[in-house]
Amino acid sequence: MVVVAGGGGFIGGHLIAALRAEGRRVRAVDVKPMEEWYQRFDDVENVVADLQRHEACVAACQGASEVYQLACDMGGMGFIEHNKALCMLSVLINTHMLDAARNAAVSRFLYSSSACVYNAEQQTRPDLVALREEDAYPAMPEDGYGWEKLFSERMCRHFREDFGLATRVARYHNAYGPHGTWEGGREKAPAAICRKVIAAKVSGKHEIAIWGDGNQSRSFMYIDDCVRGTRAIMDSDIIEPINLGSSELVTINQLVSVVEQIAGIELKRTYDLSAPKGVNGRNSDNTKIREYLGWEPSITLRDGLERTYRWIHDDFVAKYGD
Repeated sequence: MVVVAGGGGFIGGHLIAALRAEGRRVRAVDVKPMEEWYQRFDDVENVVADLQRHEACVAACQGASEVYQLACDMGGMGFIEHNKALCMLSVLINTHMLDAARNAAVSRFLYSSSACVYNAEQQTRPDLVALREEDAYPAMPEDGYGWEKLFSERMCRHFREDFGLATRVARYHNAYGPHGTWEGGREKAPAAICRKVIAAKVSGKHEIAIWGDGNQSRSFMYIDDCVRGTRAIMDSDIIEPINLGSSELVTINQLVSVVEQIAGIELKRTYDLSAPKGVNGRNSDNTKIREYLGWEPSITLRDGLERTYRWIHDDFVAKYGD
């Protein structure tokens, strides 16, 4: 039995689809009502439970051989900057899931960490040097969400060292793609920009509001590459946290331009300098994952955004009309 905690979420849904394709027995656990899950499969054991409660984690891990711990309270930059306490409370999920997995004699446990663990002082320029795994220390991560992720990485380490639980840690760098949040405040930059461009095109009001000055830089990893890398890390012998992301660095302005090209439209841009924008620059150094696993992203930003745009467009039109 493979347990996917956070199975009703974006990455969780795609991961479960891949596991099903291999014939694996899966238990999906998520706090959201089932009708709000991004993907749901009838041949999976689907459980609605609050994994901040220890007894729910014990039930989730019962009979499990592997656990993918993706569950957390999070969203895009707007959410994590304004909900630091909620983000920090995810430490309850990770602590209880580790303890339950240990007691259930789970053979492998993967924790989904984040590039938000990296020291903010190394992310002050858009043209930054890509972040290596060791750059997380000395510690000064994203306030709230980043501290919770870094603490939980340490929990994984000590459960491995003290209790023999085989833990793996993937530091995700901005996964995106279809079947995820694109409105409501928890969406990340690629989905938010796709939605804004679609709304501008449908409404005929050819304007887009961009958070910050648009020069902040990021890398974005398509969900298929994310799932492939996640599975490889779980099956590997890598015990330290490892980057999982694209090294194709783009500014937010460039991201908008790509989506405009896909939509066949050019918009007037306005910039909200008071809006949350995160660090000025963040990119993934993939030296270790390339060396250890031979993993590289296979889907370019343009191709991934086109697939994402088409899916959000269809969902947008179905909900709001064209």
